[in-house]
Amino acid sequence: MSDTVSLQGTFLAEASDLLGEKGFSTDDEAISPWLTDWRGRYSGRAMALASPASTEEVAALVKLCARHGVPIVPQGGNSGMAGGATPDESGDAILLSLRRMDKIRSLDREAGQCVCEAGVILQTLHEAAGEAQMRFPLTLGGKGSATIGGLVSTNAGGTQVLRHGTMRAQVLGIEAVLADGSIFNGLTALKKDNRGFDLKQLLIGSEGTLGIVTAANLRLLPEASARATAWVGLPTITGARSLLRFVEAQMGDSLEGFEVVPAHCLDSVLDHLHDARSPLEQRHAWNALIECVSSEGDSDALRARLEEALGEALVQDLLADAAIASSEAQSEAFWLLRDSISAAERALGPAMQHDISVPVEKMPEFILAAIPEIEERFAGTRGVAFGHLGDGNVHFHILAPKGVVPGEWEEGEGKKISARVYDLVTQWGGSFSAEHGIGQMKVEELGRLGDPVSLSIMRSVKRALDPQGLLNPGKLVPD
Repeated sequence: MSDTVSLQGTFLAEASDLLGEKGFSTDDEAISPWLTDWRGRYSGRAMALASPASTEEVAALVKLCARHGVPIVPQGGNSGMAGGATPDESGDAILLSLRRMDKIRSLDREAGQCVCEAGVILQTLHEAAGEAQMRFPLTLGGKGSATIGGLVSTNAGGTQVLRHGTMRAQVLGIEAVLADGSIFNGLTALKKDNRGFDLKQLLIGSEGTLGIVTAANLRLLPEASARATAWVGLPTITGARSLLRFVEAQMGDSLEGFEVVPAHCLDSVLDHLHDARSPLEQRHAWNALIECVSSEGDSDALRARLEEALGEALVQDLLADAAIASSEAQSEAFWLLRDSISAAERALGPAMQHDISVPVEKMPEFILAAIPEIEERFAGTRGVAFGHLGDGNVHFHILAPKGVVPGEWEEGEGKKISARVYDLVTQWGGSFSAEHGIGQMKVEELGRLGDPVSLSIMRSVKRALDPQGLLNPGKLVPD
């Protein structure tokens, strides 16, 4: 038996003793479902699946890994879009699942704070906040599987960023285990604290490369008493921007979401969801989903305000048609159309999916310039863009030509397509990773297009906090 195999066996035995049968497994059937990312683009191997039940168990396990030189790949709901929670093919790493750490430790309605462990599912947090007549102001299509730890680690965005900001703006404090097994306890929320660096902000968005988030103190807002949702038909994407600015002026801080959906995406969703129907009778080149929310007044009054605003927009030729949801169920039906786009597009076949941002004022022109260029340069492809126009972030998908071999196309022509998309985004002063993170999907592109000074600082921080390079290796930080 080689020394490597012997050392691995010693580690596995010690880890098993530490976490017990529920917390540690080398069974292939137990590990296999977690070795492939949600999109099915990345697969790897792992020597074991660790599922600690407490921060103390995480800390003890990380110390053990540090002593044996075992890499760690943290994983939440495995719903990430950039391969950030998938191990490589070496089989040298362990998967560290935070799913058993799913307690809401405290919820303080008066303070507007909630301390959640990393494995709490976003929808569970929404429900707990609702029971306390509060709400957590971040949501996304994967709320039924995305975990708090994953959302913090990737600085997730979603559909409410326009008003409330990304996950970074929702985090008041963090608890995390560092690479040496020490516990950073920064859960206490202080409005003023100038004792040096704000370390929680360093950990937010670090994708598990600097520390493993085990809990977060999150801000809550008063429950919304009024909601108004509208589905709007538009002839152009530039018209969508004009409507956005008009509705912002008319509705003020109540405007919480402004999503754009091209006809192709809506058609795909209607084919995918057999019981769904379009909110409007006519087909429109573009659609906008508008959400207004207020903690004051009632929904009837807010709907009346939105109806008046859209009526004036119609007079000014800022829209072609509109439907305002008459109930919560209809609002949810509108949002289901938007939230089902990714699944519907995935069902169509291979695509290169890009999570990009450019300044809001430039986004329509970017879409109008970039899609034709990509379609002309790469014959048979089709470009679609949808999502959060209100905050300058759209999901820019390039659908593969018919008849390509899945897997081969993405690794061949698909990579060339993505490189060109990222070049264009950079030229327009934008970001090729707006909310899904870098993971392993974009780490080479970050090295190619990132600011050299920023990259140097990132590498220095990584070396300082994780000198052995054991935390989520190969992700986020370019070599």
